[in-house]
Amino acid sequence: MKISGFTFVRNAVKYDYPVVESIRSVLPICDEFIVNVGRCEDGTQELIRSIGDPKIRIVESVWDESLRKDGLIYSQQTNIALAQCTGDWACYVQADEVVHEDDLPIIQEALRRHLADKRVKGLLFRYLHFVADYWSTTPWFYHKAVRIIRNNGEVESCGDAVGFHFKPTQQYLQSGPKEWLMPSGARIFHYGWVKEPKVMLEKVKEQISRHHGDTPPAEQAHLYRQEQFQYEDYAVLKEFRGSHPAVMRDRIESAKRWAPRRNRWLNWRFYREVLRRGFRG
Repeated sequence: MKISGFTFVRNAVKYDYPVVESIRSVLPICDEFIVNVGRCEDGTQELIRSIGDPKIRIVESVWDESLRKDGLIYSQQTNIALAQCTGDWACYVQADEVVHEDDLPIIQEALRRHLADKRVKGLLFRYLHFVADYWSTTPWFYHKAVRIIRNNGEVESCGDAVGFHFKPTQQYLQSGPKEWLMPSGARIFHYGWVKEPKVMLEKVKEQISRHHGDTPPAEQAHLYRQEQFQYEDYAVLKEFRGSHPAVMRDRIESAKRWAPRRNRWLNWRFYREVLRRGFRG
């Protein structure tokens, strides 16, 4: 059984992506790792090369700046990396996603168990979404996503690269037959919303432009009047008391909480959000 890892990245230095930690987190179970580096001038390619692992292979791409609708550039760039994978399975981690070392043997066992069952097209991971700092998670983002696919040409990234679809019918894997997907038993630690507020604001505006072009939707126009991002839900976020992946240790040890926060169960705003969004953990 051969496992390929793959990702795409651009402007990792500018937007402070933990892409080095992301790649290192799954390298121990990968036989190769393909990194599609979009052309930029912030030292991203040098950052990837600094990992210094012979398993890593860099491919370069130039982003199509005219493709600025619905985040389609992200799935396009994902598929450029996927096309270079040669393993039986392809393990996808985005540049702000990290896997815990405790979960690696669990992933390997799941891949071995399902290798012969060709009905299984992918494995689901459970998500922990960190917001503002490393001690705060939101229960209102998506809880599961496919991050390993069978690499036989039947599956590709779609939309804004959150998920994958079955190429012959373009049916989203998570809405397909139940035998298409199996649980990996592992977690993705998503750190994309843990950034210094000014950097976070610039990253969000970049993402908006990739979905909507030069005209942001009305509900997001206020972001262009701010000097830094406001973590408005911080007071009602869930406290994280578990262990982070070891590769994140240096970042976490040098970090601070974004702000003081009391128990969310004692905050009336939490109950308002539950009524509005539902209780999801």
